Amino acid sequence: MKRRQFICSTVAGFVVAATKPVLASQAEMIIYKDPTCGCCHAWAEAMIDADFAVTVREADDLAPIKQRYAIPVEMQGCHTAVVEPYYFEGHVPLAAVEDVLSKRPNIAGLAVPGMPSGSLGMGNDPNASYDVYSVPKDGRTPSVIKSVRPV
Repeated sequence: MKRRQFICSTVAGFVVAATKPVLASQAEMIIYKDPTCGCCHAWAEAMIDADFAVTVREADDLAPIKQRYAIPVEMQGCHTAVVEPYYFEGHVPLAAVEDVLSKRPNIAGLAVPGMPSGSLGMGNDPNASYDVYSVPKDGRTPSVIKSVRPV
């Protein structure tokens, strides 16, 4: 009987170790947005649908938020989401958010500058064309980690 318990315990341990955690349901996300912005609301709804614990904080002036997180001006979008220690600036795709939270890279955050048509929350545009940037902590130049282009 002890041998069977050992084998079952060992197998169970490997299964638990190999199982990827469900990060979204464990992650608390704060989204700072303009109270009148509908696309920001749509992006927030996508995060809620992905099972993030979302708190929306509306602000008429987002400049202090962007300054607090040292988001470069050229990387700024219309809203800022924070899942400590990362920020997600603008219409960052859900897959990119989840990738950062699972891999935990040494970056400040991700950004989709501006409000590109077809990005998450900005409608369904089959001709969507935009880049997702990784923003380093040390102030170096952000780099493109994903390009979204029409197929």
